[in-house]
Amino acid sequence: MDLSDLIQPAAIIPALKASSKKQLLQVMAEKAAELTGLTEREVFDTILQRERLGSTGVGNGIAIPHGKLNSIKRITGIFARLDNPVDFEALDDQPVDIVFLLLAPENAGADHLKALSRIARLLRDPEMVTKLRGTHDAQALYAFLTTQPASNAA
Repeated sequence: MDLSDLIQPAAIIPALKASSKKQLLQVMAEKAAELTGLTEREVFDTILQRERLGSTGVGNGIAIPHGKLNSIKRITGIFARLDNPVDFEALDDQPVDIVFLLLAPENAGADHLKALSRIARLLRDPEMVTKLRGTHDAQALYAFLTTQPASNAA
């Protein structure tokens, strides 16, 4: 699964400003609503409900909030790089500054898990994370996320 199947250039937020986890998720839900035609409330409630099960802050300043919705047509990703890290109740207690929101149809099943796995693998790469943190340019962020080195092709 290629990330270019999940995310479009318009889904990149290069310098998100938020002072809390809740505000961060609201901004991400707003962007998701704009891109998918879903309501902001529906997206926000879905990802908040998932967060209540346990933080999707995976460590090293990275969070991968996700959720399934009946009304979404295809797996959709939204990426944000925060200007200032926020507390996300992450597994390692580190504040988060890199967020990849993943929304999937209720019946996506294995595809949803494959997409989550692909995102997690990419964001575990220290070199990639350094590149993502090092730019405020939306086009560069999109290129980093969707261009795979030949040695990493899956």
